[in-house]
Amino acid sequence: MESNSKDKKITTAIKANAELNIKIEKIEKEIQPALYEQSFDKSLIKEETEKELNLKILEITMNIQNQYPELSKYLEEMPVTIPDEKHPEITLKNLNAYYNSLTTILNRYILEHRNKSK
Repeated sequence: MESNSKDKKITTAIKANAELNIKIEKIEKEIQPALYEQSFDKSLIKEETEKELNLKILEITMNIQNQYPELSKYLEEMPVTIPDEKHPEITLKNLNAYYNSLTTILNRYILEHRNKSK
């Protein structure tokens, strides 16, 4: 009789475990698209930020070349543009540093020449 009681407990536990696994699978199926969307959104945000930085870099570079051509020679000599690795990775940090260095050069030049012209 004791063995019959143990068998019933085991069978009940197996059924409960199977039901629990079905519930877990159902929840995972519901959650999975949300998890995918979150990871997709993060990469999309990074991609947009990279595009925005590249656009800003292009705009300021074109501005320098068109409005202040005398600064163009410094663009190629900037340490930020000289890779110190064989295959440097382009990161948001690198793009941001490059953009900041371009704006610094342009702003200093404008301030210095505005003061000289007064």
